[in-house]
Amino acid sequence: MALRRLRALPTLLVDGALAAVILVVQMWPLLTADDRTGLPWDWWGYVVVVAASAPLVWRRRAPAVVLVASLCAGSLYDLADHVARQPIWYGALVAFYTVASRSVRWLRLTMLVFTLTGGLATVGSSETALRGVVLFVAAYAIGRAAATSRAHAAALEERAEQLERERQMEAERAAERERARIARDMHDILAHAVSLMVVQAEAGPVVVRSDPARAEAAFDAIAATGRDAMGQLRRMLGLLKEDEAPRAPQPTVDDLPALARQVSGAGLEVGFSSSGTPRALAPDSAVAAYRITQEALTNTVKHAGARHADIRLTWEDGGLLIDITDDGRGSGHGLPSGGHGLIGIRERAAACGGTATAGPRPDGPGFQVSARLPVAGPCP
Repeated sequence: MALRRLRALPTLLVDGALAAVILVVQMWPLLTADDRTGLPWDWWGYVVVVAASAPLVWRRRAPAVVLVASLCAGSLYDLADHVARQPIWYGALVAFYTVASRSVRWLRLTMLVFTLTGGLATVGSSETALRGVVLFVAAYAIGRAAATSRAHAAALEERAEQLERERQMEAERAAERERARIARDMHDILAHAVSLMVVQAEAGPVVVRSDPARAEAAFDAIAATGRDAMGQLRRMLGLLKEDEAPRAPQPTVDDLPALARQVSGAGLEVGFSSSGTPRALAPDSAVAAYRITQEALTNTVKHAGARHADIRLTWEDGGLLIDITDDGRGSGHGLPSGGHGLIGIRERAAACGGTATAGPRPDGPGFQVSARLPVAGPCP
């Protein structure tokens, strides 16, 4: 936390504080009188110390210039005889570290050669030369390590930002897919319920006097269909509210017998049969099986003019085959290029890794919708 706050400060302020600290440390030997003579040090030493330390304020803006200025100033220190001994020039080391961590390769190497060559040429003893070489090489190594660490941190930050962008994009795509799925489900619910209610409402007035019991049953079927549609719509709309509690599960393939009975109550006789050994479907595949059958029966009620329809489930090793047939006049066409009903059937099947076909029955008059859904495999 403290390091993060320090990095957030203006660089000129941070470098100015660093230059002030180094100035105090470098000036420390000059703050007391000469122990041998008791006299104050020559003024020249103070000037050189300030000249060698002050440029560090601009070390990140012009690293090489600051390094040259600090080295040249430090080399002038011994022009005066009565000055305190300075074993280490901290300003030059910090400037050299900055060059190593922030400059391009050719400039770093040039400054390395310049510093070592100039230092060896001006020192007065081998011990001083060795110490200077070790210190500057260490400063160079630390600077390169800092640059590598900074580059690695920047790469990690960039990667984290990229992952966050990808996560947000995936969340948006998932939300779009969910909205499309909810729209399809609402279309199926409304189209199915309204179709059944219209059929019953048209039949009710015809028999209200001749067969009151049948008329009463028709109105009861309208009410039951409306209540069922309202319940399903509430569940679908509840999915759009993040703060809502989990709702009841959607109808699945296990609810197809109830769907057949519901449609039969609307005047279309619907048969249901199943063969083979039932197997577990993925949750979305099970919902897709129900919605595909619901949409096919809705089309039959609205367009086919049929008296009888059949729902046949055939459980196979690799999946579930659903056939919905009727004895109506049919459309004489396969999956259309326009409209939403049969296209929605095809899209639901494809979303689960399955297929769907629609067209006239090959074994007689009427229309047939067939869908094949895999036993296993997630749906988006």
